[in-house]
Formats: sequence, C-alpha cells, structure tokens
Amino acid sequence: MGIHKFFMSMNDLERIIRAPGRFKFEDHNVAAHSWKVSQYAMFFATIEENNGATVNWKSLYEKTINHDFAEIFIGDIKTPVKHASPELKLMLTHVEEKMMEKFILDEIPKEFQPVFFDRMKEGKDETIEGRLLELADKLDQVYEAFAELQRGNTDAEFVKMYENALRKILHIPLEKSISYFKDVMLQDIMAEDSVIDVKSITLQILVE
Repeated sequence: MGIHKFFMSMNDLERIIRAPGRFKFEDHNVAAHSWKVSQYAMFFATIEENNGATVNWKSLYEKTINHDFAEIFIGDIKTPVKHASPELKLMLTHVEEKMMEKFILDEIPKEFQPVFFDRMKEGKDETIEGRLLELADKLDQVYEAFAELQRGNTDAEFVKMYENALRKILHIPLEKSISYFKDVMLQDIMAEDSVIDVKSITLQILVE
C-alpha cells in the first residue's frame, strides 16, 4: 500500500488509447485527454466567471483531472456502447465505482482515503463545475473527430462522434460558454479546410 502505486498507475493511463479498434490518423490516450479537458474547462470557467458566475476552481480541477481515472480498470469503452441502454450505462458506472473503491482501500494510505473518495467520484453533475466538465469532455470528442474528418478519414464512426458530441454541447446549460462556442469556435472550425465536409455537417446540426 502506498501513494507510489497511485502515481505508477498514471503510466497505465498513457497506454489506454481512445476510440479503440478504429483506424485513426492520430491516436489519443486517456492521460492526454484528461489534460486537454482540464484546459478546455479552465477556459470556459473563465468565461462563466467573467460573466458573474462563481466557480469553485479547486473542485473544477479535481473533477477534470480525475474524471477518467477509472478507465485504468475497464479501458476506454466506446461512447455508443456505453450509452446503448440506460441499464448498461448504470452497470458500467457501478463496476467503475466498485473497482475505484477497492483501489483506494487497497492502495491509498488510510489518512488520504476520504480525500480520494471525494476526488474520484463521478464529476458530471448539476453544479457549474460538473457542467463545465461535461462541456470540456464533449469538446475533446469534437476536436478528435474533427481532426480525423479534416484529414479524410471516411470511417462513419467519426462523423457520428462529431455529431453526437456537438449536439450534446449545444444543450448544456452554460449560456455564455455555449454562445462563445457557437459564435466563435464553431465558426473557426467551419472555416478550416477539410476533406470531409464538416461545415455542412455542422450547419445541419445548428438548424435542428
């Protein structure tokens, strides 16, 4: 038992590839994903704070950095599989929670366990920090899918990934952040040269 085991597990996150089993021009691992999510969330939290919202920055960083740590136990399961049914989603969540609980009890020194139980719990909730995590997580899916479509990856899975993530972002109740995303970032995405017509896909979703 010791924090050494926890730190060594970070190497496992670097070896878990996102969107497994699909041809990709560029692979992305879970460790890098968590860092990018933290950066996205920090930016949008700044937008919200600049418009009068109160952000718990400590909570935000803890949620974003740790949100996929449990994937060291079950790997990166494709989003369509995870959400194939509410029952399956609940089962997978239960497995992650139980394995995370066992890891904390077995490997984390007792004096730090309460803190780890709090930090490693599901971070997506109705708080502003939980919503920022949801936005940032989906934004990384948008960017990963866009990078593949831009280079001409014809795997329909990446079109679905882009569409589904974009739709979810547009319905997250963070008015200022979503407005900035639509009015600035999406315009930049659509202005980029792309082998696959991402602009048409985006415009279709925006008018739904």
